[in-house]
Amino acid sequence: MVTGAGGLLGQAVVARLRGSDVIALDRRGLDITDPGSVRATMAAHSPDVVVNCAAWTAVDDAETREAEALRINGQGPAHLAADCAATGARLIHVSTDYVFAGDASHPYPENHPTGPRTAYGRTKLAGEQAVLTALPESGFVVRTAWLYGAGGANFVRTMIRLADERDVLDVVDDQWGQPTWTTDLADLLVRVGNAALVGQAAPGVYHGTSTGSATWHELAQEIFRLLGTDPTRVRPVATSAFRRPAPRPGYSVLGHQRWCEAGLAPIRHWRAGLAEAFPALLSAERR
Repeated sequence: MVTGAGGLLGQAVVARLRGSDVIALDRRGLDITDPGSVRATMAAHSPDVVVNCAAWTAVDDAETREAEALRINGQGPAHLAADCAATGARLIHVSTDYVFAGDASHPYPENHPTGPRTAYGRTKLAGEQAVLTALPESGFVVRTAWLYGAGGANFVRTMIRLADERDVLDVVDDQWGQPTWTTDLADLLVRVGNAALVGQAAPGVYHGTSTGSATWHELAQEIFRLLGTDPTRVRPVATSAFRRPAPRPGYSVLGHQRWCEAGLAPIRHWRAGLAEAFPALLSAERR
């Protein structure tokens, strides 16, 4: 069962499961903030694995609407976890790099102490804690970051559009992360679910991001290269050039040690994923 199936990641997970026995539920099909609705849905479908892609992702809006974000990012996963505990289903809950302070200089290991600096990060951490507390033997938290895909708005599609509209672009060069294609993450989540069903993957926290790392400026330049245009049209600037309500992590590169322990390969390098994804992204943005 996939919750948030209409979102950027949810669409990719459902597409990856096409041909399988999958229940795809968007926000109209299931409101995860309603415990009665969650209970009835779980009882009606009896899923073996639940992949929770439902989330409040508006990072800046959460600063002034934290209670609303918490209902979706914190209380919603708690409702799912409670019913998974009651029915014996495994729960794979998608979380974020924002649970960390974002001030490291080396990749964050899965067990690094959390310390969110934003309302969004606090609400996502609440969801993680709810899942891990209710499901110590069958709860999986997969943190991701810098997601892009053809199924909705994201940085890559924005750069494709702006490349047609502007002569030059200013993009921050002091934030480090891991650009991650939704299709690559969806494949990883399905592999986790299959491994969980046969007892291969231990429960707990994993990091679902591409290998390698980049700044937003480096990513934008790679997008321009793939477009066949001059990457020097993208100029580096500091984060201070863009004032945002929620502070952005300066460094949120995530480590992938637990995949080795589970016998699963992490996601490939971000450049390889972007190159394969690019034709679909270009088509989605320019159609």
